[in-house]
Amino acid sequence: MTTTPEPPAGLDLPAYFDRIGVDRDQGPDLGSLRRIVAAHARAIAFENLSPFTGREVPLDQGALTAKLVHGGRGGYCFEQNLLLKGVLDALGLRTTGLGARVVWGRPDGAAPGARTHMLLRVELPQGPHLVDVGFGGVTLTGVLALETGTEQPTPHEPFRLMPDGPHGYVMQARVRDTWRPVYTFDLGEQLLADYQVSNYYLSHHPASPFTSGLMAARPAADRRYALNGAAFAVHHLDGPTERRTLDGPSGVRRVLEEHFLLDLTGLSGLDAALARLF
Repeated sequence: MTTTPEPPAGLDLPAYFDRIGVDRDQGPDLGSLRRIVAAHARAIAFENLSPFTGREVPLDQGALTAKLVHGGRGGYCFEQNLLLKGVLDALGLRTTGLGARVVWGRPDGAAPGARTHMLLRVELPQGPHLVDVGFGGVTLTGVLALETGTEQPTPHEPFRLMPDGPHGYVMQARVRDTWRPVYTFDLGEQLLADYQVSNYYLSHHPASPFTSGLMAARPAADRRYALNGAAFAVHHLDGPTERRTLDGPSGVRRVLEEHFLLDLTGLSGLDAALARLF
C-alpha cells in the first residue's frame, strides 16, 4: 500500500495550496508538478525585502511557511526552492537540491562566481526534470526535462539546457529571439548547510546586491513584472516593455503591493530603507 509522506516539520501543506490557488489533491506526477510550479511562480514573488531592511533570512520550513505562506511575502532562491522542495517531498516526489553559478547579467568572459543559486532536480517516471521558482527576472514557470540541446516551452519563454564541460550544464532562456545564459550548474547534491553558507553571505555582506539594493520579480499570465531599485518594468510576452521610474517610497510601496502582491504590514523600517533609493 502506498502511503503519503508526512510533511516536513513546520510546513502547512493545505495553507500552501491555498496560497498558490491550486487544488490540494495533487498527485506526484508531471502534470501536478507543472501546475504547482506555474501557480507558485505567479503567486509568490521573488523579493529581497528582508535583507534589504536588515532582517535575518532563516531557511527552516517553519520560518519559510510563516513568511511566504501565512505572511503573504515572497523571497529569493533559497527560500522559494526550499519551500517548494518541502512541498514536493511531502507529495512523495524524490527531489535533490542543486547549486548554480549565476551568469545572467555578468560580462562575457567574467570569472565564474560562487554557487549562490539553488534549483531542484525532481525524479519522475518520464525521467529527471528540473524546477526553479526562485531566479527572479526569468523565473522558470515550467518544468524542464534534464536533456541537452532541446528547446522546451514554458508558460513564458522557451528554455534549453546546453552542455558546459564534461559534467555541467548551462541554463538558457530565449528572450526576444536571443538565447541568453542564465546560470551554470552540475548534478552534485547540495545540502541545507551548503545553502546556509551562501544565504548568510547574500543576506549580510555589504557587497551583496540583496543587502544594498531592492529587487522584486513576478510573472503573470502574459507578462513579467520587474523592480530594480526605483526602476519598474512590465515585460509583455507578445509586446514591448513598459518602463518607468517610481516617485519615492510611497510609489515603490504601491507597486510592491499591487503588482508583486506582497503584504507589507508589520515590515518595520521599510520606508527608511526605501528612502535610500532616492
